[in-house]
Amino acid sequence: MATLYRNPSLDRRPENAGGHQHHGGTGPGYSGPVEIDTRIPPKARPVFTAVSVNGVVIPEADILAEAQHHPAENPGAALLAAARALAVREQLIQEARRQRIHASAEENETGRREAEDAAAIRLLIEREVCAPTAGEAECRRYYVAHPQRFRSESIYEARHILLAAPANDKAARVAAKVGAERLIAHLQGAPTDFAALARQHSACPSREQGGNLGQLTPGSTVPEFERALEAMEEGHISAVPAESRFGFHIIALDRKIPGVPLPFEAVQERIAGWLEAASWSKAVAQYIAVLAGRAEITGIDLAAAQGPLVQ
Repeated sequence: MATLYRNPSLDRRPENAGGHQHHGGTGPGYSGPVEIDTRIPPKARPVFTAVSVNGVVIPEADILAEAQHHPAENPGAALLAAARALAVREQLIQEARRQRIHASAEENETGRREAEDAAAIRLLIEREVCAPTAGEAECRRYYVAHPQRFRSESIYEARHILLAAPANDKAARVAAKVGAERLIAHLQGAPTDFAALARQHSACPSREQGGNLGQLTPGSTVPEFERALEAMEEGHISAVPAESRFGFHIIALDRKIPGVPLPFEAVQERIAGWLEAASWSKAVAQYIAVLAGRAEITGIDLAAAQGPLVQ
């Protein structure tokens, strides 16, 4: 374990006249009261070594404030991303000033006006970065290579009976599962009783409609419920209860409308937008790399950055 600060007074261990230390109940080396050192401990080291761009230092306080806008797996990664983002921003501001760029601030859709530096960076990027547009041939190649992305959503019409049980209550979970299995066994011989059993046993508000959930699409229910729906055949009641964090579900799948491929013409504009956005991001990253190669940057390595540096 590293010692962050050691009180110098603890190192004073005077010996007695005979050269032997006392070994009483107060511990070895103790020879009476010692004056407490009340001096202030040394200041903690900064989180970062100085980060600068062409001699302009980015204050640590700014990095700490910026880190909240960079979600990461740990604080260190967030701080690193924040330092890189601010270093990139400083590069762009300096380049805009070098080119004597003066841009008029614009308002976004919420009426918020951009800062003067942000306006200059925007105009700089517009001038310096050129990204190719995506033609029909490029869009069609992407469409053929990623067919799973261009399908209509599947639609399910389903009913359910929920036997609720808290996720952290093991006994309640066991009881709910046993109860669900008992109801399934009953429904195998009397499927028309589903609505009545839903009104009697279900913990979901849908019990008032006999458990009817209406039309469902991906994302409208919890993942466990969706996986159970996908595995079922139309017109069947689940053979085993579907478990979720809410409890155990008995599902009746009344209708299933599988998704179908969307025609290229319906998605061409969307594909073009994706490809152009990706191309623009790559072009901006290359421009930033060129600026970084000409700049004197300390405390941070922009060449090692992963992902977009500018938003």
